[in-house]
Amino acid sequence: MLIIGLDPSLSCTGWGVIRIEGSRISHIANGQVKTAAKAPIAQRLDHLHAAIAAVIGTHAPDRAAAEEIFANKNAQSTIKLAQARGAVLAACGAAGLEVREHAARLVKKAVVGTGAADKTQVQAMLKILLPGAQIAGADAADALAVAIADAHLG
Repeated sequence: MLIIGLDPSLSCTGWGVIRIEGSRISHIANGQVKTAAKAPIAQRLDHLHAAIAAVIGTHAPDRAAAEEIFANKNAQSTIKLAQARGAVLAACGAAGLEVREHAARLVKKAVVGTGAADKTQVQAMLKILLPGAQIAGADAADALAVAIADAHLG
C-alpha cells in the first residue's frame, strides 16, 4: 500500500510517499511545493492544486493523510492555511483518494513516542525509520511523518 502524507501550507506544502508492506515501511519519494509570496492568492492555490495532483498522478497512492487544521493566533494565517489545505485536499478528492486526518500531537507520538516532540526529534526519527532517504526539507519531513503515523494508526 502507498500512502501520501501531506503538510499543507500556502508558502510551502510538504508531501511524502511511503510504501507499507506488513510492518515494513519504505520511502518512495518526497518533496515540497513552494508558491510565490507576491502572486495572487488564486494563482498560488491553483499552483498547489496542480502540483499535488501531479504528484498523485505520478505515484498513484492508495490513500492520503494530512494533519488536522489548527487555529493560529493570527486569524489571517489560519485562513491562508485553510485555503491551502482546501486546494491540496481537493487534489486528493479529484483523484478519488480517501484522506485521513491526524492531530499534530498524535503524529509526533506515533513517530517519536511523545506528542511533545519538536521538529528536530521528528527528523532524527525519520532518519532511523527511512534510512538513506534524502528529505527535501522540513515540510517534506513533516509530510513523511504524517504518512508514517497514518500507517501506524491503520
